[in-house]
Amino acid sequence: MKAAMLISLKKEQWFSNIRTDVLAGLVVGLALIPESIAFSAIAGVDPQVGLYASFCIAVSIAFFGGRPAMISAATGAMALLMITLVKDHGLQYLLAATVLTGIIQVIAGYFKVAKLMRFVSQSVVYGFLNALAILIFMAQLPEISKMDSLGYLFIAMGLGIIYLFPYLPKIGRTIPSPLICIVVLSCLATFLGADMRTVSDLGQFPDTLPIFLIPEIPLNIETLKIIFPYSITLATVGLLETMMTTTVINEITGTEGDRHQECRGQGLANIVSGFMGGMAGCAMIGQSIINVSSGARTRLSTLVAGVFLLCLVVFLKDWLAYVPMAALVAIMLMVSFTTFQWGSVKQFAKHPTSFNVVMLAVVIIVLATHNLALGVFVGVLLSALFMINKLESSVKVQSSLHKQQRLYVISGQIFFSSADKFFQFFDFNEAIQEVEIDLTHAHIWDITSVNMLNSVVQKFEAKGVKTSLIGLNEASNTLIDRMNA
Repeated sequence: MKAAMLISLKKEQWFSNIRTDVLAGLVVGLALIPESIAFSAIAGVDPQVGLYASFCIAVSIAFFGGRPAMISAATGAMALLMITLVKDHGLQYLLAATVLTGIIQVIAGYFKVAKLMRFVSQSVVYGFLNALAILIFMAQLPEISKMDSLGYLFIAMGLGIIYLFPYLPKIGRTIPSPLICIVVLSCLATFLGADMRTVSDLGQFPDTLPIFLIPEIPLNIETLKIIFPYSITLATVGLLETMMTTTVINEITGTEGDRHQECRGQGLANIVSGFMGGMAGCAMIGQSIINVSSGARTRLSTLVAGVFLLCLVVFLKDWLAYVPMAALVAIMLMVSFTTFQWGSVKQFAKHPTSFNVVMLAVVIIVLATHNLALGVFVGVLLSALFMINKLESSVKVQSSLHKQQRLYVISGQIFFSSADKFFQFFDFNEAIQEVEIDLTHAHIWDITSVNMLNSVVQKFEAKGVKTSLIGLNEASNTLIDRMNA
């Protein structure tokens, strides 16, 4: 029974959407080429390092990942972190750092660090997506600046095909419109004999398959001291970007992926990449959106993307001379427009101020640093500060006096942030005999809160006032008992 269920699950994850997944994978495979080369240039390595990485990571994650239809490859955020390592120590140390990055990510997956994603608020996600959309758009500007009027016309035609083709009856939904864009513009450029930049103009492509190799570095503590700081940073940024992309793809497809398996899968993919001459990578939100927007839903699309990428650059690179860059620019502009959360602009006035502040902070930091991870980190920190401030302001105290007994009724969440303010609610100089502190509608969260309550009780009792705590819930009472034992 279990074996039958497992076979059924595997079939669903691989072969439930074959035609659309294969076609979407072809589009993504082609779209990976210019970015892989660009990211290689950012890191300061040959184009084949980024291309090999994209192939190895895409193929590996298709088998080991936890989020079907998500695309992983070499990325800009990761490439930015490699510049100094490559400059100071060379390619072999980068390959070693890539392997160590993968090992760290596998360990993180087994320790289930993906649970930390629950602390990422919707405002951070919106900021992340809007910043990414702007970065994708800006990344197309250098290529657009090299075009003439014919290039602009081709971009406009490409966008028209992408957005209008899906409305055609019968065939509009059977073939991904980005693929039609590439085919039509390539044929048109060839027919016109247009002198346009093509994918083959981006750089020298490799002419051999990647082979297994062990980085040529000394295996000692000194080497570990060099690569470990880079590896831990690469692993952190890679997992953060992957988890953010997983969240987005989950929302688009209405399905859930296994985040912990995805962490382990990313790690295994980077280990394979490092041993095959590639750089470290992670999930790519732009290509993932192209994939799922083209209708892909299974692992097959990711596998096809990786394999097709390698076939193009090694065996079919002469064909790339027919693919105008205008077609890929049109596709990436579509990704930019799709990624941007237009609703966050339309609803800006209706959103709470804290929501807008966090979202804008993420966008500004990412655009200023080109570091998505830093933007998300600041966004999470700001969200936490706003939440703490909100919880702190929610603490209320009502008091009443009956003869010589003062009753304080406390409501809200009491934790370290509200400790100093808490003392302001009590009058320790009042001439009374007894004080009751009613915590029925409150919750004690931490040691600071327990110590604060103890101090209140001790201050009253030092004045000869009998003091008692009533209405504690079970969790609060347990914490107080444990701390006062």
